[in-house]
Amino acid sequence: MKRAFITGITGQDGSYLAELLLQKGYEVHGLIRRASTFNTDRIEHLYRDLHDPDARMYLQYGDLSVSGQMTDLLHSIKPDEIYHLGAQSHVRVSFDMPEYTGDITGLGTLRLLEAIRKSGIKTKFYQASSSEMFGSAPPPQSERTPFEPRSPYAAAKLYAYYLVKNYRDAYHLFASNGILFNHESPRRGETFLTRKVTRAATRIKLGLQDKLYLGNLKSKRDWGYAGDYVEAMWLMLQQDEPNDYVIATGETHSVQEFVDKVFEKLGLDTAKHVAIDPRYFRPTDVDILLGDATKARKELGWKPKVTFDRLIDMMIEADRELAMKEKTLRDAGYRGPGNRMI
Repeated sequence: MKRAFITGITGQDGSYLAELLLQKGYEVHGLIRRASTFNTDRIEHLYRDLHDPDARMYLQYGDLSVSGQMTDLLHSIKPDEIYHLGAQSHVRVSFDMPEYTGDITGLGTLRLLEAIRKSGIKTKFYQASSSEMFGSAPPPQSERTPFEPRSPYAAAKLYAYYLVKNYRDAYHLFASNGILFNHESPRRGETFLTRKVTRAATRIKLGLQDKLYLGNLKSKRDWGYAGDYVEAMWLMLQQDEPNDYVIATGETHSVQEFVDKVFEKLGLDTAKHVAIDPRYFRPTDVDILLGDATKARKELGWKPKVTFDRLIDMMIEADRELAMKEKTLRDAGYRGPGNRMI
């Protein structure tokens, strides 16, 4: 039985990846931060009591800001594969918290690579790199495109990207960078653009709110489905040699197009319900991201399965169900935190 270690297991990608690895017969260990509240909703369906003989998922408390802890964990778990997905991953927030972003997103990767080197374990390492590293570079963007980061988040990811390449060359680690373009799902965090849109639109449809406030509607992104993209992560670590790969759909759509499609599918008028709030504009933005995943198609045999249109349908379906539950509670007179009506 192969053993995998996932940082960021409670996030969107981590939950889909854990699902995939468990289906493939892995024993999965995930890193979570200690908190007074639970943040394991996305992996609740995968949990088995530790006394259950079929239990193959284990959660380990830890923090990417503590280097010695990472070394101890890896030495104890001895994973065959490490998937490093943990990060401060919100681009807009990185402008407000640049030091924290640099510490967790950038130095967090260094701590893990050093933990591998110092523990001496034989393992394969996957680094979740980002299309944001391309920044203002002209599309289409491939593994040969120069990086031009436009945010503290992108700069931190770029630092981590080059660390992986350096440790691969200097210490002969099996370490690969997956340069993933935007990937979404019903499990996307509610503060991220796509989920913010589908969440708000379904609530508007049911009369739970009236307006959706957004920033730059002209930006274009290459949007795929997170469930497809975690398969590419796994494929990278099944290769004989480590390498770096762009993972993308090869299509680009504007934020305006995404919003219009969501509202149209729900029979809503975008102009009536969507407004611009300057607070959501970034100090520097990325105009267009469009990935060229030719290398991944040829070497990994990977290609996306879920279309842009189907992705939107999936997100609407999930958020409509969530909004209906919310409406039922409101109509029953339930009051949320602070004695506020839902």
